[in-house]
Amino acid sequence: MQAPLTIFAGTSVPELAAEVAQLLGQELGKVSIKRFANGEIYVRFQETVRGNDVFILQSICAPVNDNLVELLLMVDALKRASAGRINAIIPHYGYSRQERKEAPREPISARMVADVLTAVGVDRVITFDLHAPAIQGFFNIPVDHLTVLPLLADYYRKKNLENACVVALDAGGIKRAEKLAKRLDLPLVGMYKRHPEHNVSEVTHVMGDIEGKIPLIIEDMIDTGGTLLEGVKALLAHGARPEIHVCATHPVFSGPILERLAHPAIKEVLVTNTIPLGPEKQLDKIKTLSIGPLTASAIMRVHEESSVSSLFN
Repeated sequence: MQAPLTIFAGTSVPELAAEVAQLLGQELGKVSIKRFANGEIYVRFQETVRGNDVFILQSICAPVNDNLVELLLMVDALKRASAGRINAIIPHYGYSRQERKEAPREPISARMVADVLTAVGVDRVITFDLHAPAIQGFFNIPVDHLTVLPLLADYYRKKNLENACVVALDAGGIKRAEKLAKRLDLPLVGMYKRHPEHNVSEVTHVMGDIEGKIPLIIEDMIDTGGTLLEGVKALLAHGARPEIHVCATHPVFSGPILERLAHPAIKEVLVTNTIPLGPEKQLDKIKTLSIGPLTASAIMRVHEESSVSSLFN
């Protein structure tokens, strides 16, 4: 007999979790998550999970450390309650930008998070558009690395942008931009940047013909927007039209991001709900696509032991 399917949500993405549960015709499992006076987190599941195929939806987003610990405590409680299989759905995998050492005596934080998730009892991870795809190799358990590229491509295909090109803001984003450019049958433009310090970037080269074209910038995440703003300035300096479209999977949105996105040359910013955007992080030019249907489909395929990759064929 197939184990019962149960879906629980942490506190980071409640709206997404509710949408996924509704799409699957399920009710979210009952779990109590509280904070002690000193900030410690308390978790207690309020229904049996013995032998169940359990899925936890939790993004490792701000407050990053609280949401990570909350996820770990939920997994530990499920393990001790004899859950059959524990699947962690992590729409945004926090600490993913620290996937290698770039200076002496630095941690490889993405690997450490993978180790902790595995040690605490996660049996499978489902995540979206990792900052570095190689992070999958940090796990010794199955990882389903999903992408929102088809959603982005469908959106822009309907907009029918004329005389446009897809732009990668750095060498690390070239493959991502190339895939979108191929789907949209648009030319590709690349940039080279350097980071003199954290959250600071400088664009040094623009490679490709941008003059007179509408740039479509694609990133895996947008944080403070420093890299994006430098890229916008470089594109304009090389003759791009001041009608720049920006898309990213993860709207981290920290610090002066709204001020930077308000730049008049940025026409629209397209993101997904891997990280929820509160009313204080909204602009009229920001559009959000939901990963709910894709997440629900992935859950059913994992639960039924069928192909997840077929979602993208």
